[in-house]
Amino acid sequence: MVKLEVPTVQLTSDQQSFRNEVRAFLREEIQSRHFTPTCDSWLSGESSTFSKKLGDKGWIGMTWPQVYGGSEKSAIDRYILTEELLVAGAPVAAHWFADRQTGPLLLKYGTENQKKTFLPQITKGECFFAIGLSEPNAGSDLAAIKTRAVRTDGGWLLTGSKIWSSGAHIAHYMVVLCRTSPEDEENRHDGMSQLIVDLHVNGVTIRPITFLTGEHHFNEVFFENVFVPDEQVVGQVGNGWKQGMAELAYERSGPERILSTYPLFSGVIDELKRINDREGLTEMLSLLPELWSIRNLSIGVAKYLDEGKDVSFIASLVKDRGTTFETKVAETVRLVLSKHPDLLNSKSIGELYTQSILHGPGFTLRGGTTEILRGIIAKGVVSE
Repeated sequence: MVKLEVPTVQLTSDQQSFRNEVRAFLREEIQSRHFTPTCDSWLSGESSTFSKKLGDKGWIGMTWPQVYGGSEKSAIDRYILTEELLVAGAPVAAHWFADRQTGPLLLKYGTENQKKTFLPQITKGECFFAIGLSEPNAGSDLAAIKTRAVRTDGGWLLTGSKIWSSGAHIAHYMVVLCRTSPEDEENRHDGMSQLIVDLHVNGVTIRPITFLTGEHHFNEVFFENVFVPDEQVVGQVGNGWKQGMAELAYERSGPERILSTYPLFSGVIDELKRINDREGLTEMLSLLPELWSIRNLSIGVAKYLDEGKDVSFIASLVKDRGTTFETKVAETVRLVLSKHPDLLNSKSIGELYTQSILHGPGFTLRGGTTEILRGIIAKGVVSE
């Protein structure tokens, strides 16, 4: 039997005070109608104005060095902020990917010029990044990507396409995983590189993929001989797979893998209390132990990130259990609503419920499918 060790986290008084500060800010934003809470807000809630407000408060790139615009706070401080933003259903999607993974990627592998160029803009909420991983014919097998870059004077010519690119239509740049040397059947992960691509240069075409709700967040992105200068290569040429996998640990372990449907969860509980529906309330509250246990795993990963430890195994476990929980919230609400359809008379709950159901199919796909993640988990168990 494998013993899974994850650190417990006790918040300091300063961290509790910070949580209260964030809550007060979000409460004022909602009361002033600067935003309306939504489910899945980290993916589909885009507001450059709101992102700029967070940047002005020093709440983007919180853990980064001050020399690059960061606040040098702990990963736990950032976790607190992230948790409160998701609970409130705040529109954070514009800056989310740059804050969550592009910044840490550049801090670890980027050149000094890349850090000085991009990181301060990101922390101000003025520069957004998209992630270029998935491709139409590669599925969950990233090693099967066909997008490639060939050498030219002063840089690379990039040709190919990416799909399910979140927020590419509002992003300024994309970090693209591509092949810079032919695929080796015996070492399929070799020969990949990461390039920073300006999404507004000639040769880039962005086409929307709409949700079942009619919302636009996903995109297809096409590259036709797009010139990428040498200074926009991230890390080492040919090291893209290793760099990309390190980046995915940040993507898979955060509270966004648990709390996408939390505004619905909280709203339905409040409504059930209001109408004194004890049976429905019992159904919803039965989910709390699972929520709390996954949350403790997730914040434990944040602690490990502070300590510089490898979190790929635990991050995969958090993502698998978290997105399963998010789907379970919507399903439990469906059962409760079938008994009490009058709940749909509440416009806000009806909208949150609809968002959760229609966004739900993507929960166990984005950031790695459940099947792929369970393969990673199984390998981690065997290696132990």
